Amino acid sequence: MNKIMIINGPNLNFLGIREKDIYGSLNYETLCEQIKNYAEFKNINFTFLQSNIEGEIINFIQKAYKEKYDAIVINPGGYTHTSVSIFDAIKAVSIPTVEVHISNIHKREEFRNKCLIAGACIGQITGFGKYSYILAIKYLLENI
Repeated sequence: MNKIMIINGPNLNFLGIREKDIYGSLNYETLCEQIKNYAEFKNINFTFLQSNIEGEIINFIQKAYKEKYDAIVINPGGYTHTSVSIFDAIKAVSIPTVEVHISNIHKREEFRNKCLIAGACIGQITGFGKYSYILAIKYLLENI
């Protein structure tokens, strides 16, 4: 495995600013750096992308296909509960994808229990903060 695309959806660029009691004080740039440092010795090329716009996230997924990425880790943010289009994009590219969330979405508001995106992914990791990403990468490195 050489290339992993990490896609972050709405409001992830506001980590460290928004709802610190839920998301902690780690900012987005530090999160990306810590993820990259985790598997640096494995010679993996990480591409980090973030957008608050659903169509751009779909473009990122399609870019992963065109540029022959080996895997995708996606935190679709609130789109996990609403986006059939992101679900369809993941299904269309057939790239192993793991959905992650920093908070435990199943312990939050009831509407967050509905996860459309998870059905297109090989798995979902939720509630472990930055370690949700690291667990996803560890799985992908060992199993894909």
